[in-house]
Amino acid sequence: MYDVVVIGSGPGGYVCAIRCAQLGLKTAIIEKNATLGGTCLNIGCIPSKALLDSSEKYYQAIHHFKEHGIQVGNVSIDLDTMMKRKDQVVKELTDGVRFLMNKNKIQVYSGVGSFYSYSSDKIEIQVKNPQKEEIIETKKCVIATGSQVITPKDIGLNVEIDGEKIIISDHALALKSIPKSMLVIGGGVIGLELGSVWSRLGTNVTIVEVLPDILMNLDGKMRQIARKALEKQGLKFLLNHKVVDIQLKKDSVISKIQTPKNETIEIETEKVLVAVGRKPYTNGLNLEKIGVELNQRGRIKVNQHLETNLKNIYAIGDVIEGPMLAHKAEEEGIAVAHHIANKYAHVNYDLCPYVVYTWPEIAWVGKSEEKLIEEGIEYNVGTFLFKANGRAKGMGETEGQVKILAHKKTDKILGVSIVGPYASEILGEAVIAMEFSGSSEDLGRSFHSHPNLLEVIKEAALDVNKEAIHK
Repeated sequence: MYDVVVIGSGPGGYVCAIRCAQLGLKTAIIEKNATLGGTCLNIGCIPSKALLDSSEKYYQAIHHFKEHGIQVGNVSIDLDTMMKRKDQVVKELTDGVRFLMNKNKIQVYSGVGSFYSYSSDKIEIQVKNPQKEEIIETKKCVIATGSQVITPKDIGLNVEIDGEKIIISDHALALKSIPKSMLVIGGGVIGLELGSVWSRLGTNVTIVEVLPDILMNLDGKMRQIARKALEKQGLKFLLNHKVVDIQLKKDSVISKIQTPKNETIEIETEKVLVAVGRKPYTNGLNLEKIGVELNQRGRIKVNQHLETNLKNIYAIGDVIEGPMLAHKAEEEGIAVAHHIANKYAHVNYDLCPYVVYTWPEIAWVGKSEEKLIEEGIEYNVGTFLFKANGRAKGMGETEGQVKILAHKKTDKILGVSIVGPYASEILGEAVIAMEFSGSSEDLGRSFHSHPNLLEVIKEAALDVNKEAIHK
C-alpha cells in the first residue's frame, strides 16, 4: 500500500509527488499519456514559450537588427527546424521529470487512474492501459488531472475541431506551414500568445473578444498600454464582438461576427484558433462512484487544506477553483504534501502572479486600481516608463511602464502591474516585497544595480510618494 498516490503528472502533480517522497512518504503517480509533465510541459506553457522566443528572434531580425548596425540580408524561416527545436525543449524537460521520479523513488504507473473503492483508511484506484489493468491501494490520494480546452460547441458554435481549419492550442503549436490569415476567438493569455507567435511569422491575425477589452483582470490603464503595443506589431482586435457562426469552405473559413451594434460582419481566414479558455479535466476518474463533490462550474470542491468532502482525497490545480496557472498548481501541490505529512502548509492566493509572454511581456500581481476603488480602499499610485531607463534604452526595448499601487495610509504595496521587456522577471521582486508586507518606500530605498531593468520598479516605488529621480 502507498502512503500517497497522485493522479496526473502536470506541474502540480509531479511537484506534489516529489515533495511527498522527500517527506518520507511512499509515493506513486499515475499518468495517462506516454510522457510526464502534463499539458504545461507537453502542449502548453513550455512549447508555447519556445515558439514565442523563436518567433521574437525572427521579428527582431526583420524589424530591429538594423537599428543595432547588424545587417543580416534576406531573413527566412525554416519552420520545420523551429518546430524541432520546440520539440527538443519539451523532450528534455519531460525526460527531466522522469529522471526526478526515479531519483525520488516514485513509482510511475502509465494509464488512466479511476477510483475503484473508497474508505476513510484505504482508497483503491484502478489503473487502466491497453496492456493491462491493475488495482493499487493507498492511504491518501491527490487529484491533479488538470484541464482541457473549451471547444467550439461549448460556446454555442456548431463546428468540430478538425486540426486543419478549426484548431486549438495543441494544433497551433505544431502547424506545418505558416497560415496567411488566422482568426483567434478569445483575447486571453492563450489567444494573445499564440496570436503573437503567428503574427510575428507573417500571419494576418485578428483576435475577437466578447468582453470590452483583453485581460480584464489586469489594471485598466495597463490593459490599454498592452493592447496598443500589440496593435503596433500588427495584431487586430475586435472587442465587444462575438463569433456567432462558422462556415467551412474548401480552402478557408468564414466567421460570422456580431458587433456591439448587433450587426453581423464576416471575416474569411485560412485558420480559426479557438482560444476561449479551459475547463477541468476529470474524465475517467469515476468521481460519482465514490461521491466526490463538484461545484456548479464542474470543479472539485475542496476545503482550506485542499481536501475534498471525502477524507484523505485531495485536489489541486486546474480541477479546483482559482486561476489555471502552473505555478498555482505547484504551490498547492507542495501545500498538500506538507498537510499530509502533518507539517505547516499555506498558499497565499492574493499574491499569485499573472504573466502573458507576448513582447513586450505583461505581468501583474495583487489588486488593480479598479478593484481598489470597488473595495473603497484609498491608495497612491506610482508609475515609471521604460523609455526613461538606461538599460532599456541601450537594449532598444523602451515600450511599456510599471505601475505600483500602495495603501494611502500605510504605504503597503497592494498591486503591481508591468508592461515591458522581461516583465515576468521584474515582477518577482514585487511578489517578494508583497509577501513580506513591504511598502513602496521599502522597495524604493533598496539598492538596485545600475544600469538595470529593475530600476524601473525602484523608480515607480519612489514615485508613489512623488520621490522618483528620473521621472
